[in-house]
Amino acid sequence: MLKHKLIALSAALPLGLAVAAATTPAAAPAGTPAAASFQPTAEQAAAARLVYGLLSDSRYVYRSKPLDDAMSREIHRRYLESLDSQKLFFTQADINRFEAYRDRHDDAIRSQQLGAAYDIFATYVKRVDERVAHARQLLAQPFDFSKQETWEYDREDVAWAAGPAELDDAWRKYVKNDALRLRLAGRSQEEIRKTLDKRYAGLGERVHELRSDDVFEQFMNAYASSIDPHTSYMSPRSAENFNMQMRLSLEGIGAVLQRQEEFVVIRTIVPGGPASNGGVLKVGDRVTAVGQGTSGPMQDVVGWRIDDVVALIRGKKGTQVRLDVLPAEAGLDAKPTQVTIVRDKVKLEEQAAQKRVIDVGERRIGVVELPTFYLDFEAKRRGDPDARSATADVAKLLRELRTEGVDGVVIDLRDNGGGSLVEAVELTGLFIDTGPVVQVRETGGRVSVSADDEGGVAWDGPLAVLVNRSSASASEIFAAAIQDYGRGLVIGEQTFGKGTVQSLMDFDRFPRKDDAKFGQVKLTVAQFFRVDGGTTQHAGVMPDLQFPVTLDATEYGESSYDNALPATRIAQAPHANVGNFARLVPQLKAQHQARIATDPEFTWWSEDVAKFRADRERKTISLNEAERRAERDRLEAERQARAAERKALGLDQDELARADDGLTANERSVTQQAAEEELAKKRPDPLLRESAAILADALDLLSADRGLTAQVLPVTRQATVWAE
Repeated sequence: MLKHKLIALSAALPLGLAVAAATTPAAAPAGTPAAASFQPTAEQAAAARLVYGLLSDSRYVYRSKPLDDAMSREIHRRYLESLDSQKLFFTQADINRFEAYRDRHDDAIRSQQLGAAYDIFATYVKRVDERVAHARQLLAQPFDFSKQETWEYDREDVAWAAGPAELDDAWRKYVKNDALRLRLAGRSQEEIRKTLDKRYAGLGERVHELRSDDVFEQFMNAYASSIDPHTSYMSPRSAENFNMQMRLSLEGIGAVLQRQEEFVVIRTIVPGGPASNGGVLKVGDRVTAVGQGTSGPMQDVVGWRIDDVVALIRGKKGTQVRLDVLPAEAGLDAKPTQVTIVRDKVKLEEQAAQKRVIDVGERRIGVVELPTFYLDFEAKRRGDPDARSATADVAKLLRELRTEGVDGVVIDLRDNGGGSLVEAVELTGLFIDTGPVVQVRETGGRVSVSADDEGGVAWDGPLAVLVNRSSASASEIFAAAIQDYGRGLVIGEQTFGKGTVQSLMDFDRFPRKDDAKFGQVKLTVAQFFRVDGGTTQHAGVMPDLQFPVTLDATEYGESSYDNALPATRIAQAPHANVGNFARLVPQLKAQHQARIATDPEFTWWSEDVAKFRADRERKTISLNEAERRAERDRLEAERQARAAERKALGLDQDELARADDGLTANERSVTQQAAEEELAKKRPDPLLRESAAILADALDLLSADRGLTAQVLPVTRQATVWAE
């Protein structure tokens, strides 16, 4: 169920600050001028040359664009948007001064003279300092919440402020909204002042914690994304984190960290990892110092960037790390406890494929939830037969579900943004005997077919694929292939519409004598097409049975990008259909509609979707306390009415629904957030349950009507299993 809440202004922060809040680096020395920290290094200049050489080579890039004045202007626009998308910091005077750089970024990249990008960033830091100082001054006096005025929180389309006075007024409303949210949550005037003063001071501190490599990555991403939406540059540290996510493993202590004020805090502990052994660490514990081995000096890490702390804690399997820890329940003046942990290989199982079984009447429907198409590329490259992959994990889960006697399987790809193209092909091969899975048109126009050449299947029974608007790329390849073969039903929302293929170019793959690190580029190298010759580009995959739309194509998805590749078609790849559900779908829709009409969970979810979409369409919010309080009371009455209805129906209570507390994530208790996340995992999932019910309906209809079965499914072993 979507959580209905008042708009929080933290969502309107510029990307530069949003990134800083996520990485939270160490503070610069007091009195250090902002510009002094923002100078390009020799390594970054060399990396710029490598990126330019790659992105300008039409042999590698699917749709290459010359690095000329037109591209320079595009880079300029995207760079400014990445820094100040909500137009809360720069004034028109700043934009006018930056105009001198607008046509020179192409020359700067080619000549490796990147000073303009760093000058713009230094100005950005200066403007953040000014805005933060102004925001903190506004807290000296209480606001008048009886006035009739509104805050325009979606400012992407507004003009740049004419001058500081216009920004002053925008920030007055910004701060007033933050204060009103806290006031409605029951905070006193003094509590509001302290909370917001610390919040805004933190914004200023975090922007000063950014370093040269952060600036370089952001600027080079403005260049890369000017080629197409899915081309990007990753700094060495970002590349390392990306690769860990793809192989679902790392070497360290097995704890997820979060920045909370000046501390790095234990957010979650990976089950089975070193940190979980013996209970030496708990959620909410604060790390104050880190030491290497048994005798290395302890480094104070209070106020550090979270990625710098992570870098100290990670290390090779078998090595030791010592942590000074303030227990979650201890005060700030308490003496830290030192713990020693032996690092080990940690598997990120929560991001791996999972299974469950849903009982629908007399039918048992197995569910495989796949968050991403992961693959340990390096192990695969080495020929390691045990290389971690989505396909290997799903195959294992399917074997387990078969032994558990399930009647059908739903593959849940909601919010799966893709991953390895190879995995999309191999996963499809678990459900079809042999045949083409996806067609790939490469640079130069050559079309190749990626096929499943290995005979046999892991699951030959009834199948459905559940998708939503956030299912993209590899998810769309899999769903489209299942649909084109008639192998299963596709249920849910129209998918994202990403029909392009990216490849990683690792500039650090080969060691250098100087140990320089240049990062890697993810670049678009091909476009993929369905086996029927169509494309998922823009259109995505349209489900056979559709659920209410949560996000419109104009606001989220490939079609929302201004430089996405166009959609087109190619010839069909010959393949043998194993089914055609066209005759079955009308009956399934009728049964679906009849069922959800009396399903309170699905009804509530649909209502929440409608509220969510209505909120997204709003661009402003009232700053009048009476109006906001009335809105708050209405929402609370709706929450209580739903809770009463749930109780009357004997359903679990909606424990997560609560009024807006006015706080940002890093201002809330980490232990409370972790507990809420665990509760969220246990909440009803009406979409998944309904998908299982639809698959069960298909089984019942085909079992009861052999004539219908003959029309829907050819007489093959793979097809008749549906009707057994």
